[in-house]
This record gives sequence, C-alpha cells and structure tokens, in this order.
Amino acid sequence: MVNTASPSETERRGATRGEAAPAGGLGQAKLNPFGDLHTLQHLSARLARSLRGVFEPILRQELRTWAEPLMVQRFADYRAERPDTLTAWLPLGMEGRTALCVFDGRFVLELLDLFFGGVGYVPIELPHEFSPAAEAMVSRLGEMIAAPLAAAWEPLARVGFTVGRCEHNAAMLTNIEADDAMIVTRFGIAHEHARPVFIDLVYPVSALKPHGTALTGKVVAKAAEQDAQWSAALTRAAMQVRFPVRSVLAEPVISLAKLMDLKPGDVIPIHFTNDVPVMVGNDRLGIGTVGTANGHAAIRLTKLASLEGNNA
Repeated sequence: MVNTASPSETERRGATRGEAAPAGGLGQAKLNPFGDLHTLQHLSARLARSLRGVFEPILRQELRTWAEPLMVQRFADYRAERPDTLTAWLPLGMEGRTALCVFDGRFVLELLDLFFGGVGYVPIELPHEFSPAAEAMVSRLGEMIAAPLAAAWEPLARVGFTVGRCEHNAAMLTNIEADDAMIVTRFGIAHEHARPVFIDLVYPVSALKPHGTALTGKVVAKAAEQDAQWSAALTRAAMQVRFPVRSVLAEPVISLAKLMDLKPGDVIPIHFTNDVPVMVGNDRLGIGTVGTANGHAAIRLTKLASLEGNNA
C-alpha cells in the first residue's frame, strides 16, 4: 500500500475519527432509536473478516482487516469530519433506502493503478474529480463488497444491496439530507505495520428501522424446532446399541519370578467371594452373586450402582 509509515496502534485505530459519542453510550435518543448496537457491531466484525478476500487480490498483499466501534452522527457532522480531499461517495441501494460506501480518493487511485498492472502510483496532488476509469473502479469495488455485505447481514435479515452511481461531491447525493441520522461503520485495512486506510459504510437510521427488533435482540442462533419423529427414531436406535458386560471373578497377583517359571500344568490359586463386580466397559454396573441358571454359569445382580462417576 502507498503509505508505509508505522504509527502507533492508537493512531491507526483513531485516524480521522471525530469526537462524536460512540453509539453504545449515546445520550441522543433522537439520533439512535435502537439503543444498544452490539448486534450491528457483531455484523460489522463478520464483514471485516470477509474484506480480506476483496482487497488482498487487488493489493497483492496479505492484509489485516478490522471493524472500528460504531458511531451515530448527523450526516452533516459526518461530512464535516472527513478530510477536504477527493472522496468517492458510492450509494448502495438497500430495500428502497440508500446506504453509502465511502472511499478515500487516494486509495481509489492506488487500486486503479494496481488494477492496470502498476505499482500503486498516486499523484502527490490529487485531481478534483474522478476519471471515468476511477469511477468504474469504485463501482467495481462496490459490487465486490455487496456480496459479502449481504452474507454478513444474512443471520440478521435477508438484505440485498445494489450499487449506484459514484459521486465525488456529497452534495450531489440524493435521498440523504444533512440532518439525517447515520450509523457509521468504519473498517480498517492494513499490511503488517503500515498506516491503514479506512472504508466507511454509512447506514441511515431510517433504513435500519425495519430491522429494529433484530438489531436490539441478542446475537444468538435461532433455535430449531424439535422433530418428534426424528427424536423417537434416534432414541430407538440408541437403545439398540450393544455393550459387553463382564464380571471379574478374580485378579490373582504373582511375582515376575513365578510368572517366568510357569509351566503347563501349574496351578495359580485364586480366591473370590460370593459378591463379584459386574462391569460395562470401565464402569461398574453393580455387584452380583455367582451361580447357575438353566444349566449355565450366571451372575445374579444384588446391587446396582450409578454409571456416572463410578469408574473401575
């Protein structure tokens, strides 16, 4: 990437960030009707992991990607905080509403040069607007991000994102007013310890209101409905599993010297009581008495033990 400076972690995480209160601790009910935005933060973290697959092939580098803490601001305040340099404002259609994907112009020009086989050259003095090729590059990036973005949203809601026309001037955007409340999700992209670049996904609060219940809920997997027929079949199958049952009549102990001297015909004396342990695997099933039944050797169970925590 173009900028190879190595700022501190604090500088990377806080670069170009304004002083607006974080979404989780707002005190501005009018801006954020959802209250806790942990669910959307979790969604952003999912998307951040996917962004590596979008940008690594273009930048030809192994990257780190992460999601910054969410911010809730009026659109005018968000615009005022951004550097007064070339910026790509890319509308993303979202179920009749308009979200934004915002790229720094310098990053767009770097990607454009790399795309055409260059080394990521960016002029020192940025142009005042994007060339048609640069606008096409921004649209291409939007299309590449739209798929993982929809996938990141899927556990929450099925949302489709369509790419609009890139603008270099935020004043040219339609359907977004200066006083509109916006939820700003920012993503960092960096190679090793180089200074990162940031991409913003900006959601109008009004666009997220249809998903308000999901956004304010817990991030948990949806419980599957129990299939009674399947459960009954599983129980029947489990009951047919066969276990070997054995009884330990005696465990004589002899020295190694006697063991080495044993010859055919030698007798090893054993002693056992009427009560012998009955085992299933390594667990004690109970205690039984040795005897006969129907002409066969058998053991009558006299006491059962719990199989939990009773190893032989």
